[in-house]
Amino acid sequence: MESQSTPFNCDFCQQVESGFLSSLVGEDARILRYTSSLCPDCASEKNFSAMVIDAVVYEKDDKVWIVKYCSTHGVTREVYWEDAAMYHLASRFADDGVKLHNPNVEAPKARCPLKCGLCEEHESHTGLANIVVTNRCNIACWYCFFYAKEGGRIYEPSLERIKRMLEVLRNERPVGAEAVQLTGGEPTLRDDLLEIIAACREAGFQHILLNTNGIELSRNLELMRKIKEVGSKRGHIILYMSFDGVTPKTNPKNYYEVPGVIRNARITGMNMVLVPTVIRGTNDHELGDILRFAFANLDVVRGVNFQPVSLVGRMPREEREKQRITIPGVIKAIEEQTDGAIAREDFFPVPSTARLTDFMEAIFARPKYRLSTHFACGMATYAFKQGSTLVPLTRFFDVEGFLEFLRELSFEVEHSRFKLAGKGISIIKALANISRFIDEEKKPEYLDLKRVLISSLTRGSYAELKELNRNSLFIGMMHFQDTYNYDIARVRKCCVHYALPDLRIVPFCSFNVLPELYRDRIQERFSISASEWEAKTGKKLREDKYVRRFTEEEKREIDEFYRHCIQSAGF
Repeated sequence: MESQSTPFNCDFCQQVESGFLSSLVGEDARILRYTSSLCPDCASEKNFSAMVIDAVVYEKDDKVWIVKYCSTHGVTREVYWEDAAMYHLASRFADDGVKLHNPNVEAPKARCPLKCGLCEEHESHTGLANIVVTNRCNIACWYCFFYAKEGGRIYEPSLERIKRMLEVLRNERPVGAEAVQLTGGEPTLRDDLLEIIAACREAGFQHILLNTNGIELSRNLELMRKIKEVGSKRGHIILYMSFDGVTPKTNPKNYYEVPGVIRNARITGMNMVLVPTVIRGTNDHELGDILRFAFANLDVVRGVNFQPVSLVGRMPREEREKQRITIPGVIKAIEEQTDGAIAREDFFPVPSTARLTDFMEAIFARPKYRLSTHFACGMATYAFKQGSTLVPLTRFFDVEGFLEFLRELSFEVEHSRFKLAGKGISIIKALANISRFIDEEKKPEYLDLKRVLISSLTRGSYAELKELNRNSLFIGMMHFQDTYNYDIARVRKCCVHYALPDLRIVPFCSFNVLPELYRDRIQERFSISASEWEAKTGKKLREDKYVRRFTEEEKREIDEFYRHCIQSAGF
């Protein structure tokens, strides 16, 4: 059970203790923890001084909720996780996190998240850095966080400024950022994209993600070839491509273009992750088919990362309830739509990987890359190709047992009187016991899981786990917050950050949920007018906009491609 001790001496918490909560949610509510949140109405009104309010996370009716009270706008209640049992299972992997040795800003007097930087109160280093390279886009999606509105200002940091942002990220201590995502807008609209990718490599980033809708790459084979060539030097590059469904209705963005991206990826050897934004009542009925489509293209599709929609802006509760879906909701839909081929027990929260990090740090006596994000932020699994179907990692590997075993070994090393001998004994124990966690009869024949794990443990590197990407599909989900379900505890542990051109680093759910404080303010400060941009570049912004031109015959062929992919999967 999570701690119920409150760090606040506030009217709300006193009211909670005196029975105020019971009047809001009923006597049968179980308080899980106290936290801070945002008043959605204060945020919409830009009343930032009153916006941060105290909140309670509680359990009722087999769900987890967050409730908060604003003296001006009253009570806001929102579903936090749709399944309390899954929440409690995930909470067992909560990680203490990492304190930064060189924060970007001093600890603010204002309450988190009003002065993000990162500050010394933050509890995770940058696991994945985002750099917005442009706010121009060739399409306009209504739920998009960040794109240039008609007649708006153009935000495109220079290559030199991007290099400085990369340097700050790499210089984080105790662990520098190792993965960077170039995002937008649509990054492929930048003429100097290849130079930006090269700069990421020169700065020492091992992993580069290119966040794209794929439209330009579906019709520009040479551009994809060059991106692959530049991005693969001394590292790895992957497309992180929007993909909201397998029908034109659910995926009007790039349904017709995706087959072209896949074709060009096969030619160039490029890999990709499909990224569906999941909205209840819109595309949540297609999650199983999205996985089948990915499985049919497993040679180039390495994963599917579902993102439950973040409901930005003012929205009545009834409307939110129609669209709101949380991580358990996505997992249950996957389980139902794959007839249990992928099930809820196959998923683990992101910080579960910290057990492996703990062991590596104990053995090698230095800080390692650590995904210490909040356990409620994301969950994931790996599923491996076995004939015409997928077999999740958990069906042949005792993941939880292995992680617990590593936790015990880490404890032994830390408390050993003779550190060197303790390390040697722990490594021997680990290597000698790996087999007992693997069911060789159920494991795919091509996967030498024992060798992969031994290599990772003895070399102290996650890079050795790349073998898990062969003939497998990563299935993950990350639920970014909005003002209704905002939890400061999650923000403090966020490991997905934005690097800003003023050289601050800001958590994702500060940057995008509070645009007037971060995203839009930065855009305004470091942008130029549309007319200035056109005069500077000699281009016209209207030339960015994509106009779809497919014949009816081409559309029928694309429809058939999707049908064949989905029907070929054996689950």
